[in-house]
Amino acid sequence: MLDEVAALVKKRLGAESIVEAAHMEIAEPTIADGLARCVEQGATTVVVHPFMLAPGRHVTEDLPRLVAEAAARHQGVRFSMAAPLGSHSGVIDAVIERCQSALPDAERSAG
Repeated sequence: MLDEVAALVKKRLGAESIVEAAHMEIAEPTIADGLARCVEQGATTVVVHPFMLAPGRHVTEDLPRLVAEAAARHQGVRFSMAAPLGSHSGVIDAVIERCQSALPDAERSAG
């Protein structure tokens, strides 16, 4: 699913944008691999977006450490982190849409 999200983000941003999916653990590519792929494609600024809802330990500790390690390997490239999805209005819209789609048609139109 993460690859699908990355592809949709790239499509929306345009072909000239560099978008790579990466995983914190278990799956490949790793965060280091994903960041290296961005640099290999010519990125001079890399924004890391944690595709997570809450600013838990991965967002507050693990990702900043992994991004700092990548930055040390890619001198001259600027790395920064975006906030997790959290309570962004788009997430709230998606929650409402998903809940409404679970209702029977009659209840959906009355709501």
